[in-house]
Amino acid sequence: MNFDFSDDMKQLRDQAQKFLREHCPPKSARRVLEGEAAYDTALWRRLAEMGWLGAAVPEEYGGAGLGYEGLCVLAEELGAALAPVPFASSAYLATEAILTAGSDAQKQAWLPKLARGEAIGTLALAEGAGNPNPAKIKTSVTGGKLSGTKLPVADGSIADLAVVLALESGKPGLFLVDLAGPGVTRETVETIDPSRDHARLVFTDAPAERLGAGGDGWELTRALLDRAAILIAFEQVGGAQACLTMARDYALERYAFGRPIGSFQAIKHKLADVYIATELARSNAYYGAWALATGAAELPLAAAAARVAATEAFHLASKENIQTHGGMGFTWAADCHLYYRRSKHLALTLGSAPWWQDRLIAELEARNAQ
Repeated sequence: MNFDFSDDMKQLRDQAQKFLREHCPPKSARRVLEGEAAYDTALWRRLAEMGWLGAAVPEEYGGAGLGYEGLCVLAEELGAALAPVPFASSAYLATEAILTAGSDAQKQAWLPKLARGEAIGTLALAEGAGNPNPAKIKTSVTGGKLSGTKLPVADGSIADLAVVLALESGKPGLFLVDLAGPGVTRETVETIDPSRDHARLVFTDAPAERLGAGGDGWELTRALLDRAAILIAFEQVGGAQACLTMARDYALERYAFGRPIGSFQAIKHKLADVYIATELARSNAYYGAWALATGAAELPLAAAAARVAATEAFHLASKENIQTHGGMGFTWAADCHLYYRRSKHLALTLGSAPWWQDRLIAELEARNAQ
C-alpha cells in the first residue's frame, strides 16, 4: 500500500514551497501582526490567480478541481509559511459548508466568487468562550431574519459572507448571511495572534438564507468541523516542521564553548522529541487526508486523531524552538514568537484540545463496541 501523496501532489508541494518562499516571507506575517494591514491582500490575489482558493471546488463551479489531497498539501505549506490570509475561514469552512449542504443555486451564486477570491467567507459559530455546543446557541432566525452575537469570528472583519449557526423554531440550522447587507455590525477584537483577524459580529434582523434542510444544523456543523480539523492539522504539521527546521539550523550555527550548541545532548534531546511528535502528527494527518479524500466512514476518528496529534506537535515545536534560540528567542525581533502565537491560535480553532481528545476517546469506544 502507498501511504504517501502521489507524484502530482508532490510536484504541487514543491511549487507551493517555491511560491511561498518568494511571496510570503516572515515579514509578511509581521506586517499584519504589527497592524499595517488586516491581511496580506497581494498574497491573497496571487493565491486566487493560482487557483488555490478553489482547490477542492469542482471545475463546474469555477474551482481548480485538485481535490482534498491537493488542499491538504497546500494547507501544510501555508501553515509552514504562516500565511496571513483568510484561507482557512474561506476555503476550509465557508466553501466547504456550501459544497456540503448548499443548493445548486447557492453553489452557483457563491462558489465561483470564493474560488476566485472575489469573496471571503467565514464560519460564525462561537458565542463567547467555550467549545462548540448546540446548547449554548442564542442567535436565532425568525422569518428569514437573523439576530444575535457571534464572538470570536475568525476573519470576521474582512469576510463578505458568513455561514452562521443559529436556532430556527428551536432547532440549530446553518444560514448564509451577506455581511455587506443590512443588520450587520462588526468590531475587531484582539487575540494572541494578531496576524489572523478576529471580530465580534452583531446581527439585528439581518437577512439570512438557510443552508441545507431545516433542523440539521448541528449535524452539518459536526461534519464541517471534522473536515476542517484535518486541514487545520496539516497547517499545524507545516508549522511544526518549520519550527524544527529553524531550531536545527540555529543549533548548527550558534557556538558555545567552542562548539555548535547542536552538539550538546540537551539540545539533541529537544530536537529529537520535536521530530518524533511532528512525524506522529504527520502520520495522523495523512490518515485524515485519506479519509477526507475518500469520504471514508472513519473520517470522524481520523479527524480527532489528526487534530490531537497536530495540536500537541505544533505546541511542542514552537515552544522548543524558542528554548533552542535561548534569550534571543524571546525577543520581538526573532521570528520564533510568530509560530508560538499561531500554535496557540490554531489550538483553540474549532474547539480546544481537550474537546477533541474527548471526541477521539468517544470515537474509539464506539468503534471498539462494534
